[in-house]
Amino acid sequence: MADIKDIKTALVSVFHKDGLDEILKLLHDNGVKFLSTGGTRSFIEKLGYPCDAVEDLTTYPSILGGRVKTLHPKVFGGILNRRDNETDQKETAQYEIPSIDLVIVDLYPFEETVASGASEEDIIEKIDIGGISLIRAAAKNFNDVVIVPSKMQYEPLRRILAENGAKTTLADRRWFAKEAFAVSSAYDSAIFTYFDGEENPSALRIAIDGEKTMRYGENPHQKGYFFGRLDQLFEQIHGKEISYNNLLDIDAATTLMAEFTEPTFAILKHNNACGVASRPTILEAWKDALAGDPVSAFGGVLITNRTIDGATAEEINKIFFEVIIAPEYEPEALGILEQKKNRIILRQKAKLETVRQFRSVLNGALVQQRDLHTETAEDLRTVTTAQVNEDRVEDLLFANKLVKHCKSNAIVLAKNKQLCAAGVGQTSRVDALRQAIEKAHTFNFDLNGAVMASDAFFPFADCVEIAHNAGIDAVIQPGGSIRDNDSIKYCDENGVAMVMTGFRHFKH
Repeated sequence: MADIKDIKTALVSVFHKDGLDEILKLLHDNGVKFLSTGGTRSFIEKLGYPCDAVEDLTTYPSILGGRVKTLHPKVFGGILNRRDNETDQKETAQYEIPSIDLVIVDLYPFEETVASGASEEDIIEKIDIGGISLIRAAAKNFNDVVIVPSKMQYEPLRRILAENGAKTTLADRRWFAKEAFAVSSAYDSAIFTYFDGEENPSALRIAIDGEKTMRYGENPHQKGYFFGRLDQLFEQIHGKEISYNNLLDIDAATTLMAEFTEPTFAILKHNNACGVASRPTILEAWKDALAGDPVSAFGGVLITNRTIDGATAEEINKIFFEVIIAPEYEPEALGILEQKKNRIILRQKAKLETVRQFRSVLNGALVQQRDLHTETAEDLRTVTTAQVNEDRVEDLLFANKLVKHCKSNAIVLAKNKQLCAAGVGQTSRVDALRQAIEKAHTFNFDLNGAVMASDAFFPFADCVEIAHNAGIDAVIQPGGSIRDNDSIKYCDENGVAMVMTGFRHFKH
């Protein structure tokens, strides 16, 4: 076929050499000539393969501390010359420029260097110049040249060489070119983001690898994709393929559970918690979380911050759910939970470390810092005559953690570190409160002595009045309304304690 091209000369210049030895062997066995620099050349020669030095081709040494090695017309002419272009062939013959058919590059680890806390001098030196130029040149001339732009593409090249020898199709080369521009654009995005900084950014440049096609998006008529590395956070032990909506709930579940250190179980539905409890044992936490709303728990996402044992698994197994997440499972527990073949069982390997959020809006994007503030007892300012004891403080902080992760407008009612009910996503705070009270009564919660948390301030005293009439005697809210005194006055007149945090937690 006309689109089949032989690899006769390969330029190899890489940072990561793991997995390269087998590729080099396959190339050598197929008579491919090697061209390289510095450490990569030494690596090739130690494997027993002859390798020409780039310096011998260019007649220039590596200069400026290694900053300039491959940047030369004899290198880039060898890559960019079009084999079917008569003028290109005459010029390469005139200037004695040999063709280069394969370029293997692995760039300096810029992002890793930034993440390590290295000095700016070290970071700047990890901005690859020659490598990124080789990638772009080889990718541009994919009609004739194969470009392997990172260690992530070593394996696809190895498979091609093992199956076909030192030959590639146009489709092969075009695929590698696509991968190359993905690598180069991500690399440049990382460098730009470093220079731009987190304060007052001038543009949004996002590069996320790991595309996964979902069965569909939020609804069956929508296409859906996930870009990211789930395997860095989770190990899927069992179950069907994770869906688009599963991922939304998993994200909500993990960010909520990150708030808790004591044994806690949470049940989420459509990104909102419908059952949460903190208890001395994980079995108790599960039972009391489920009691919060056993109806909504059907088909939900379950998460805990402790190992799931056999006894807890026996109880969990009594209901239908989509996903369960835990840091670990006892073998007996897995044996029970795996009885349902489609049930998704995830082991959480690491916490979510991202600090920025973004979402598409109109013809652009909104970007913000993640809401990472979690109130402590030191953040609480008592504004009423009635005070709160230590137990009430624990309940108030518990409720406040939950309301932070509910869709606004939101109200959470809690008692003894158990979610009694939440009113979420309402257009009025009063509606959210009434929804929560009605739901709590539906599941037979006694609200006498319960606490109320609000994600934002009360514009009027009506919410504290309604809550008090339902039996609630302690309230936590951010404060900040011009009519805060109306709510405080009602509380003082009726023996209700109120604390303010100074932190609003809207979640739209």
